[in-house]
Amino acid sequence: MTWKRELPLLLLAAGVFAACCLLPVESMALAGPSAQSMLLVRDYARHHVPLGLVPGLFIGGAVAALFNRRAVLTCLGPAAPRPLAYGVASVGGGVLSVCSCSVLPLFAGIRRAGAGLGPACAFLYAAPAINVLAIVLTARVLGAGMSLARAGGAVVFSVAIGLGMAALFRRGEAARGGVETPAPGGEGKRRPWGKVAGVLAAAVAALVFLNVSPAGFSGLIRCCDGGKSESAFTALSVQREGDTLTYQEASGSYATVPASRVSGLQPRHESRLAAAVYDNRFALAGLAGACMLAMLLAWFGRADVATWLAATWSLAKSILPLLLVGVAATGFLLGRPGHPGAIPTEWIASALQGNGVGANLAAAAAAALMCLATLTEVPIVSGLLAAGMGKGPALAMLLAGPSVSLPAALVLCSVLGVRKTLAYVLLVVLMAAASGWAYGAL
Repeated sequence: MTWKRELPLLLLAAGVFAACCLLPVESMALAGPSAQSMLLVRDYARHHVPLGLVPGLFIGGAVAALFNRRAVLTCLGPAAPRPLAYGVASVGGGVLSVCSCSVLPLFAGIRRAGAGLGPACAFLYAAPAINVLAIVLTARVLGAGMSLARAGGAVVFSVAIGLGMAALFRRGEAARGGVETPAPGGEGKRRPWGKVAGVLAAAVAALVFLNVSPAGFSGLIRCCDGGKSESAFTALSVQREGDTLTYQEASGSYATVPASRVSGLQPRHESRLAAAVYDNRFALAGLAGACMLAMLLAWFGRADVATWLAATWSLAKSILPLLLVGVAATGFLLGRPGHPGAIPTEWIASALQGNGVGANLAAAAAAALMCLATLTEVPIVSGLLAAGMGKGPALAMLLAGPSVSLPAALVLCSVLGVRKTLAYVLLVVLMAAASGWAYGAL
């Protein structure tokens, strides 16, 4: 790859990213679904691209370019022992605070490095679903029963979905021979796996620290008597837009107040350690990044770094354009938390009441379209439960939402093809709906 030829495209990507971050939605005279679409694009560009997607691209590029293909094939390849392959794939992403979009570079990276379709799809589902932070938040907000059902269902489903994909497309995998198109410049070179793993571990640590989230927020709201009295409030999530602040209460309902009436807004944490990590998350991420850089300089040459960057840029070109289209479409159709899009929230809530097969299918399908950032699925489900959704559809949403979304499906089509992507999405939706129905019948 010649970087001089890629420079115009790189500058274009940087320009589009800057434009998305600076979208003046408030002054664009937009309303309704169009405004929600642009606001979701801006929010994704400001918060999720730099903290989740970009680190994920570099990690995916490292896996594709630096990992020894033979080692990947031994653990995750089509001929690897199933207990080893699916065991590694189902729990390997549990420490990553990634959503269905941020996991895509990692998935593409292990596929290019030679992982079989089944273990790769198991990882694709498990990494966002078996998120330790999300499981803890689910227990705190929705109860221990829902949390255990979500954690157990996610582990079992990741294996079942991987096995299902491997069975459905075993002929294509046999023809593929377990080897994807090699990463640019990285064909066949052997590198010490321990050193590669060290660099990758530092990169993953930086990703985890960047995405540490508080358990909630607390603050004071000045009353409408001229500010003479204040009332305390706690919230699961807080979002500020201009002069307006929207927060979600513990009951799941949303409230909007003028930002000028809110004071003393602070994040809440489950422990002092969690508070310390959150307060120093950027410093810890920087330390992890510095360790990664030091290991790169000490253990690898310029050719290895160039291979990594080329693989990362290759992933970015295949993922980012479709992701932008998907995020914009999701915002238009479904809006954002507390802000409906073209499909009214009332329609979704009314379709999710009870525990019938239709309600569970509707919950899983709706979640598969939503663009849910890490941990946001819990307050959304909490709000829908407050609106009358059954506990079965709630579990179906928790199992389907983090691992599938409209933007992720569009990107997957470019990685897996349309047939395999449709099969993966259908497996996730059907299995999530079946689990929700079974859980709701208990």
